[in-house]
Amino acid sequence: MHSRNGVHYTPFPDIVQETQRIIDAADQHDVVLRLFGGLAVRFHCPSAAHRSLARKYADIDFMGLRKQSRQIKQLFVELGYAPREMFNALRGDKRLIYNDIENERRVDIFLEVFEMCHRFDFKNRLRVDKPTIPLADLLATKLQVVEMTEREYRDIIALVHDHDVGDSDTAETINGAYLAKLSAEDWGVYKTFSLDISNVLSALPQYALEGQSQDIVRTRLQDLQSRIENAPKTLRWRLRASVGEKARWYELPEQDKEVVDSRAFTEPS
Repeated sequence: MHSRNGVHYTPFPDIVQETQRIIDAADQHDVVLRLFGGLAVRFHCPSAAHRSLARKYADIDFMGLRKQSRQIKQLFVELGYAPREMFNALRGDKRLIYNDIENERRVDIFLEVFEMCHRFDFKNRLRVDKPTIPLADLLATKLQVVEMTEREYRDIIALVHDHDVGDSDTAETINGAYLAKLSAEDWGVYKTFSLDISNVLSALPQYALEGQSQDIVRTRLQDLQSRIENAPKTLRWRLRASVGEKARWYELPEQDKEVVDSRAFTEPS
């Protein structure tokens, strides 16, 4: 492992240690990088280590500022990462991908906008918290998944178990008012959030949470569900609601899979 002046210039094999190395390097270079995804949940949630909620982490996800794209590119090359040249050339205004070839891992950097099943602009949210995006935004990136996998269920339960739902971005509090506002402005977001919360509530008994833990998660999810349902809806929301499920309200980002698969370290020929 190469280092200079106490700074490591090749990725650590341990993904949690490596994530912290990237965060520290970004701070040293005044680059705004905010962690999200499963590792952000791991950073915030002791319960993510609970046997029924623990999971493996394959990749590292960050959110950054578009105006710092050049600095971000330079930072990851200095940290020992190989750029995904074709992807970055085609989509680098919105998203960058870097590979840790030795450890077969990928770092995904979204530039201000998170766009998967639904689209969220986090530009004005990136300085609210650190080293992760705010808890409410972190939960939003999980609740926007239309075809949830086991990892979404575990991450959502861990987030809600370990954090109260409130009306602001107070430290270690999920801003339920903000999530309700997102839902009130976009019927599609409302629909997916509502479905996913209901699905997690239904699946909750499968996770064998101890003591009052299951009741805590259920109560907080029901609180969030109520906030989303009762928030005053916009005209845009009401117009889209009149169409309902007759038109698809989400995207399925499967077309990206081959390009971003962390096992594929060369571009398709």
